[in-house]
Amino acid sequence: MIQLNNVTKQYPGGQEALSGLTMSIDKGEMAFVTGHSGAGKSTLLKLIALIERPTSGQVLVDGQNTRRVRRRKIPKYRRQIGMVFQDHKLLYDRPVADNVALPLIIAGVGHKEASRRVRAALDQVGLLRKEKRNPQTLSAGEQQRVGIARAIVTRPKLLIADEPTGNLDPDLSLEVMRIFRRFNEVGVTLLIASHDIALIDKLGCRRIELEEGRLQQPGHDEFVEDYTEVPLPQGGLDQWR
Repeated sequence: MIQLNNVTKQYPGGQEALSGLTMSIDKGEMAFVTGHSGAGKSTLLKLIALIERPTSGQVLVDGQNTRRVRRRKIPKYRRQIGMVFQDHKLLYDRPVADNVALPLIIAGVGHKEASRRVRAALDQVGLLRKEKRNPQTLSAGEQQRVGIARAIVTRPKLLIADEPTGNLDPDLSLEVMRIFRRFNEVGVTLLIASHDIALIDKLGCRRIELEEGRLQQPGHDEFVEDYTEVPLPQGGLDQWR
């Protein structure tokens, strides 16, 4: 699903965020990218989302070379990718349902279909009964779940998340990761940037470690089933897919 070939990203002033990075994420995989602050985690996700372009090297997403995506085609390219941010980036002058619907409105999806998808997405993150609430009235964990619902409402093949649990306590962090795991189980590829090694180890997913923009100690940890599964909403994920 994701392939980076000798990718370097240099910012103005000479700062090199990534240096000769070669790595891959398989279709249907759930993996974490870790590393110290400034290691290049966020830059990596920005390259995948075409928020940034590499200085050199190739970034391939689902077989598509991002260098060949013209500026006017970027919105269409991003429809295959769901993005979750640490600070939620919610609109506080609109209710939860409108926040989740935003990507569908931009994509030109009709009102009836958009409403159906929004309700399905909110159901998957356990917020269906709060669709009319203002995001400011929700807890930090609930706001993050609104961000996840917005990311998956377009039914993306790939979901990327930048420190999605950075502002949450351990219990809420695990709750968010359980939601990600559920979507991975129905075939969504996930790449998550996180510094929470203890949480990652509980999930047992592959950890990709960056240090000063370079790949360190690639490998796959043994899967650890030491967390409680979250039951699927009635009807499972069928309505979402």
